[in-house]
Amino acid sequence: MFVELPAPEPGPVPEVSRPSLPRRVLRGAPPYLYLAPAVALLVIWTYRPLVQTAQLSFYSWNLLPTTPMTPVGLGNYERLLAQPEIGDAVWRTVLVVLGVLPFSVVIPVLVGMLTRHVRRMKTLYQALVFAPMLVAPVASAAVWQWLLAPRAGAVNRLLGTTTNWLQDPEGAQVVVILITGWHVLGFATLIVAAGLSGISGDYAEAAALDGASRWQITRWVTFPLLSPTLVFLTLMTILLSAQWTFPLIETLTQGGPADATTNIYYLLWDVGFRSYDAGLSAAAGMALFVVFSAIAALLVWLSDRLTFHDN
Repeated sequence: MFVELPAPEPGPVPEVSRPSLPRRVLRGAPPYLYLAPAVALLVIWTYRPLVQTAQLSFYSWNLLPTTPMTPVGLGNYERLLAQPEIGDAVWRTVLVVLGVLPFSVVIPVLVGMLTRHVRRMKTLYQALVFAPMLVAPVASAAVWQWLLAPRAGAVNRLLGTTTNWLQDPEGAQVVVILITGWHVLGFATLIVAAGLSGISGDYAEAAALDGASRWQITRWVTFPLLSPTLVFLTLMTILLSAQWTFPLIETLTQGGPADATTNIYYLLWDVGFRSYDAGLSAAAGMALFVVFSAIAALLVWLSDRLTFHDN
């Protein structure tokens, strides 16, 4: 037998006290406070100079504080496109990028694959590989200048030649690329090693159980999983390799002989600080910024797609 009881009458709903606005702001502030120093540095050292460069590209100025800046509109960009040396400098920049890519991508992948299972003295090996990156470019340039001396240099004595490497139009560019690659090789190798260490060995074991050979595992398992790392190294090389050559060019060749080592970055600096044409230099800098930003966006998009497919 069931007895039906009347439903209890609803009582007053207790009011939930909501924190005041200042308290909510204080609770949500810590993450933004941690980010504030980094954002401030970005604004001061990156975005503010970028805006100032964009403004300067529309003026004519010779860098003298006593000389007023004269508005020229798009005149600096028109002069930039009319410069005969721009095309050659861009082509030399492309050659630098292509020349450094084997040192930043190809050789590090080979070294990383060959030494992937090294266990003994691994820390010493990594330190020796990374050591060239720690050498100041100007200091290493001075050492290489002594090694490449026409007659008494160690390179010529080893090869039995008397070539003046730094005064040869073809040899000077090759020397700059080789020294830059020597600097970058260790860093890129450690990046590849880090990427390989993040790949689980279960994938290779599963492929081996299915009958895949070592080359097939490398080609169809390891390389696809390593592709985001390779895209990052390629992006870094395209964006920074010509900049890495600047201290070497300034120390060893000063853009010569016969402008053989003058890439777009060195030409930009030469126009701004030797010809004192700040407006034209700023226009060249903004043009480089737009072009390399587009390349970076494309490679980042490609990296995101590769990472998405891997997951």
